[in-house]
Amino acid sequence: MKTLKFTALGLILCFAVTLEAQSVEDIIENYIENIGGQEAWSKITSMKVTGVGKQQGVDYPFVATYMKDGRAIIDVNLQGNSFIVEAFDGENAWNMNFNTQKAEALDSESSINYKNEAKDNLTGAFFNYKAKGYSVELLGKEDWEGTECFKIKLTKTPVLVDGKEEENIDMYFFDTENYIPIAIETVIKSGPAKGATSQTIISDYQEVEGVYVAFSVIEKFNGQIGIEPSFNMVEFNTDVDEGVFNMPEEVIETKKN
Repeated sequence: MKTLKFTALGLILCFAVTLEAQSVEDIIENYIENIGGQEAWSKITSMKVTGVGKQQGVDYPFVATYMKDGRAIIDVNLQGNSFIVEAFDGENAWNMNFNTQKAEALDSESSINYKNEAKDNLTGAFFNYKAKGYSVELLGKEDWEGTECFKIKLTKTPVLVDGKEEENIDMYFFDTENYIPIAIETVIKSGPAKGATSQTIISDYQEVEGVYVAFSVIEKFNGQIGIEPSFNMVEFNTDVDEGVFNMPEEVIETKKN
């Protein structure tokens, strides 16, 4: 499996582009091309990720499945038992209650917010971003932990908070050498961590079937490490039991996410 590296010619070309006036469109086009290209990613209808998550010193295996239409499910193995921490059937979001081990529907507002974000699960936010109604702005260059980056402001579909729309912004930091995002920063709008600054640090891009995927992610909240998922294997366009996304009939009361 290849990691994301470039030939001398590729680096020269990247340097030449850097010398010219950069636009946010240039950066995004380079990024998409460097991770496999629009055409290759457009042929992917599903992605299955097998890996290990680490939280508060505890490791747990997980399997995450994402569909092109936004459906998703993340199944964690807790001491040999399957536990759904996140699922979306295309309209409704749900998970399992840790205490009862039963499926629990999220409220309608949470499902709407999940649906708006779900279109980015497989390919990422910058693919066809204009068609999604997103806007981008290059804020200049900024160092991220010693790496020079392009800082891009991505404004997405507004998020609902207590019935009101609020601005939904992510700050992306693109490595100026390889034109790939290495970090994302955003302010959490709802839930127990509301108001906290979330930082997602992305690394270890590896080639899978002609496209590149980041195999290592660190999630920080106000600078403190929360979750560290790492991927062991990524598979595309495998057979998927589409029934796994559906919420079981026996559920407990809807909860506010």
